[in-house]
Amino acid sequence: MHYFPVKSTKLSGAGSDKEILKRASDYFRALMCRTKRQPYIRSAYFGKQKIFFTYFWKHLYQKPPRQRKEKVLFLPCAIELVQKSRNTPTSKPNPNKKSELLYRFYGVTRNKEKFYVQVKENVNTKRKEFMSIVIPRKQKTPRGLVYKLTHKGI
Repeated sequence: MHYFPVKSTKLSGAGSDKEILKRASDYFRALMCRTKRQPYIRSAYFGKQKIFFTYFWKHLYQKPPRQRKEKVLFLPCAIELVQKSRNTPTSKPNPNKKSELLYRFYGVTRNKEKFYVQVKENVNTKRKEFMSIVIPRKQKTPRGLVYKLTHKGI
């Protein structure tokens, strides 16, 4: 698993959730204006094939406001990752639907924040959908383990 270094920055996190969602929708609106029909981007990994955003906003609004804000902050980085990355993503069949493949593209921002983007491909029609932006959680070490390691009680 190789992380693709993204040049674009996250959306600024200052302000309320509404302000951040407005900035993200303005950024996305510029992408939407390029086409008359459904918004899409072209992916370098898939040979410049189209990746549509049909499910992204529906999926985003199913999340609680805090998670929604976190995911939306990474929107410019995620779009650049899918557009420019030629790194091989991890892929696996969708456990809920056998006719779909799920790809995960891994990226890292300038501030060394890791994230990944999930893209779904319908095997029958070869249509690709931008599904979600995921920010991995930092794992916390148990307090007892830290105490043992720092006090040489092992």
